[in-house]
Amino acid sequence: MEGGGQILRVSTALSCLLGLPLRVRRIRAGRSQPGLRPQHLSGLEMVRDLCDGKLNGGEIGSTEITFTPGKIKGGTHIADTKTAGSVCLLMQVAMPCVLFAASPSELHLKGGTNAEMAPQIDYTVMVFKPIVEKFSFTFNCDIKRRGYYPQGGGEVVLQMSPVKELSPINLTERGTVTKIYGRAFVAGALPIKLAKDMSAAAVRCIRREIRDLYINIQPVREPDDQAVGTGSGIIIVAETSTGCLLAGSSLGKRGKNADKVGIEAAEMLLQNLKHGGTVDDSLQDQLIIFMALAKGVSRVKSGPITLHTQTAIHFAEQLTKAKFTVTKSEEENPSNDTYIIECQGMGLINPNLYEKLRQLDYHVKISTDSIILKFARES
Repeated sequence: MEGGGQILRVSTALSCLLGLPLRVRRIRAGRSQPGLRPQHLSGLEMVRDLCDGKLNGGEIGSTEITFTPGKIKGGTHIADTKTAGSVCLLMQVAMPCVLFAASPSELHLKGGTNAEMAPQIDYTVMVFKPIVEKFSFTFNCDIKRRGYYPQGGGEVVLQMSPVKELSPINLTERGTVTKIYGRAFVAGALPIKLAKDMSAAAVRCIRREIRDLYINIQPVREPDDQAVGTGSGIIIVAETSTGCLLAGSSLGKRGKNADKVGIEAAEMLLQNLKHGGTVDDSLQDQLIIFMALAKGVSRVKSGPITLHTQTAIHFAEQLTKAKFTVTKSEEENPSNDTYIIECQGMGLINPNLYEKLRQLDYHVKISTDSIILKFARES
């Protein structure tokens, strides 16, 4: 089971949502730098502030924390890793919480927007956002400034309104690939030629497998006033006839050839397309908490179940009434490693909106009764 930040993100978010006191021990015990890192601490502190909770053990290097949640509130909240720690991972822990707040929220997330070992912000906007909004909510993600390793310094503003409940999703039909597009970017001191080389190498690699589609990967140089530091990378998205989005991505670094960056992203995309699932490896685990919270049965077809997904399922089942089953898909070629992740969600109701709707319904009934009574008297 994944023993790092994934456990903290899932368990803390569910603790906040369900009002359950939480204690986590041996945090990142097997890592070269055990305990909380800046991005983990920033996420914990933000959730604490979102609900006026209490956090003990909240310091860099701590291997044990206790968290006592309060009532989730809306408003403006800021989380700053002060490093290149991923803003997308901050988003993962905060988003489920503010969906069940009492009022609209605006989250200012600061750190790395394109970081290793985490989804790139481009992936969040191009893939995660349109898919997760199928749970019947929407959000706005404004990239104010991009930040790269090692400085960080990026900022993303997330705006969203609370919902009464989440709807289940059914992503079991892949369809055929109809579009392939993406962006190859450079920032800071790097020349645009590197972006062009990444794009060209990716297209050549994909062409070996897919020959009948136009592939549009735009080379981009990030404006100097909208990026901190020097960075490069690429994301490629395949869109299908049923609305599925699967991606491959890679980041550049010193000494890494631009062609290799492009080829890595292309090969990741082709691998995600090969298994026949409707979601890629990066999206798989991010959907679990929403499936657990939704009202009804959600079904998602995926490739091999990742360690992050196994961890998310385990803790979602431990902390909620949701029930997951993972079965081998019988529709695909037996040689394909394709699975159906099914979840009977717990159907969490936002108590803040439920009370408001209950009061509104009460007032409507009173008004209606008054009109009926008046009509009866006049008759």
